[in-house]
Amino acid sequence: MDYSFKISERQWNMPDKGELESRREETFIDDVIQKSHIERELLSHLDGVETVFDGGAGCGRFSILLAKHGCRVTHFDISQPMINKARELAEKEGVIERISFVKGALEDLRAFENKSFDMVISFDAPVSYTYPRQEEVIGELIRICRKRIMISVSSRLGYLPYLANPIQKNQFLLDESCDDPFVKWCIDNKANAVEAFWFDKGAVMKLWKEGLMGGEAEIAEYENGGTPWCITYTFLPDELKGVMKRYGVKNIKLAGPGAYARTIPNELLVKIMKNPKQRSDFLDFCYLYDSNPYVCGMGKDNLLASGEL
Repeated sequence: MDYSFKISERQWNMPDKGELESRREETFIDDVIQKSHIERELLSHLDGVETVFDGGAGCGRFSILLAKHGCRVTHFDISQPMINKARELAEKEGVIERISFVKGALEDLRAFENKSFDMVISFDAPVSYTYPRQEEVIGELIRICRKRIMISVSSRLGYLPYLANPIQKNQFLLDESCDDPFVKWCIDNKANAVEAFWFDKGAVMKLWKEGLMGGEAEIAEYENGGTPWCITYTFLPDELKGVMKRYGVKNIKLAGPGAYARTIPNELLVKIMKNPKQRSDFLDFCYLYDSNPYVCGMGKDNLLASGEL
């Protein structure tokens, strides 16, 4: 069994994952921007779509949205806590009868026949956590798709700046007074992170060449009973486009949600987000800017790709 799978399974099945993940848009500005961008893409491509497979569906942010627009959705995730939270939210929204909940891993989609779904989606980079099988997983997602596929993966060009910015997440904190443990950690750890920082050219070049975040240290932590962050494969734009083309996807479009926002300091992002008119206008422009192919690789975390079969 691949360590990537075992580490991901333990990470996403932590008991508090469902509740914490369901509140990300209340907590982190980059999540607001990314999910707004994806929602616009989804809702503009629903003509002729009746069935959807949502791989790595989490707490149902998009499976519930699509069910509310009349689609029948298979909500597929490795995490029982997140499936439980998605059920709760779907019940609250009155769409639970339009959603089938399935626990499973993206590494094994054998239960689904070829072209089973009009649309296949997989967002917030679960494909990148399937290393070293990430290309095979993309192929399987395409195999079960009949019309349109939309996925987001971890972006190598987007991740590289993290290695020179250990406090990057602080830029996107929406409410520093909230009780989210990661927010508290970001605030409490900021001074120490800056003090301890040393630019490591070797680490940057390794990510640049190999595309891999994590490995031996995460495996050791897992074996010692810990819950490390998932081993993550990061894609370059042309690489992702090439993989999708090899599996027969046409008219591929790439975007980098968060590319514009990462140029703006936290104080101004918070001010924008707290004013409804500014927030709406800002998200409109972010969608336009982040959809430009020249900035697609510099999205905050994810590289978004969509195409047709």
